[in-house]
Amino acid sequence: MTDAVAPSGRNEPDLAEQALAREGRVIGNVMKIRLYPFVPASAEGTRITDVDGKVYLDFIAAAAVVQTGYRHPKVRAAIVNALDGIWTSMHCCYPTMPTIELAERLAALVPGDFEKRVWFGTTGSDANDCLSRLLPKATGRRRLISYVGAYHGQTTGSASLSGHQTQADVIGIGNVTKMPYPDPYRCSWGPCSRDGCSLKCLDAVKSCLQTISPAADTAAIILEAMQSDGGDIIPPANYLPALRKLCDDQGIWLVFDEVKTGLGRTGKWFAFQHADIVPDAISLGKPLGGGLPLSAVVGRKELLDAPTYNLFTLGGSPAPASAGLAVLDVVETEGLMANATARGQQLVGGLRALAQHHPLIGDVRGMGLMVGIELVRDRQTREPAGREAARLAYRCFELGLIVIYCGIHGNVIELTPPLTITPADVDEALEKFDRALGDIEAGRFDDAKLAPYAGW
Repeated sequence: MTDAVAPSGRNEPDLAEQALAREGRVIGNVMKIRLYPFVPASAEGTRITDVDGKVYLDFIAAAAVVQTGYRHPKVRAAIVNALDGIWTSMHCCYPTMPTIELAERLAALVPGDFEKRVWFGTTGSDANDCLSRLLPKATGRRRLISYVGAYHGQTTGSASLSGHQTQADVIGIGNVTKMPYPDPYRCSWGPCSRDGCSLKCLDAVKSCLQTISPAADTAAIILEAMQSDGGDIIPPANYLPALRKLCDDQGIWLVFDEVKTGLGRTGKWFAFQHADIVPDAISLGKPLGGGLPLSAVVGRKELLDAPTYNLFTLGGSPAPASAGLAVLDVVETEGLMANATARGQQLVGGLRALAQHHPLIGDVRGMGLMVGIELVRDRQTREPAGREAARLAYRCFELGLIVIYCGIHGNVIELTPPLTITPADVDEALEKFDRALGDIEAGRFDDAKLAPYAGW
């Protein structure tokens, strides 16, 4: 495949650079994570076209938002139909039918032989903020436990739950204790593999429940079943079942952040289902509204009927709820979870083949279509290759492939394409990634291009 190029015969100036310059004069840097000079104008399926007419293969799906691909006809039709009815409402005072139906669907999807309730917001951040506020209220226990490397959002409550290095300067709520996330590739205890581990890392949680966050005063442990922005880390197979048992033994709720991993991305409705366990509550966001602002918490009745208020004017508006119903329909009826599994296996297999002749690749891991490629400068020492990840993301962009990098060392390339990708899309992405890796490893990249694009 060729590099991303504008249609022939065009002599217009670079509109992307002009747009970025205009934006720089009016929009604050606090809402920017920039990896390359990209200004999209339109999108269809798995492709994005920028303001200069260049077409890119999107392998991040707007941060795992566009689950069904861009402009899916059923999702688009649901939104258009909502616009012809009532597209906004204040659910806190009066409900609309799409929101009620979506709540019913979500409550039925989440496993658990107990009565459930649903809460709606607008972003994954406010869904996790909801959890941070209601969990102590509902249980009568003041403390919470989360994990190093976790990214749960940008509000005060969700940032307090997070353990991401970009939020280290945030002084959050003081009732949260952070535990080390089980990482088979960088285990500090051992022995450990993805098939199972010694669970010495879980001993740290047990110790915490005796000392820093006493079990009798700990409301919940919240985590991602596959840590995303922390580096696409998959815990050992025996960790989550053991954590569930520990919580049950101590009367502590186990809560999963499924904002990025939920709704089919990992090949199941929810990532925690790979561990065959039942949570007490989950948070949802990103793909839930089909690209419109919508988030949710699904959990025990006691949690979401707690004696307090936690509401937003636009939470659960009918247009995003209508889109959400269409997303659930498409994921279920068009086999997108099966496709996520098949294409994920194809992608991970192809990347592991590339690792045979690209020493920059230290590890390849994935669940469905949530895939991480950890870059290292030396496979023996596993020194993180953060700068190289920034170069690689930029070079992929130049070749017409949209990727992103993440991780607490900034050295993991993350791939979260739409669940509608085809085998040909995967082959094309692998070809471009192979070429980009070769260029970076050979030093064929000008670091001056990275100056305005520091990413995280």
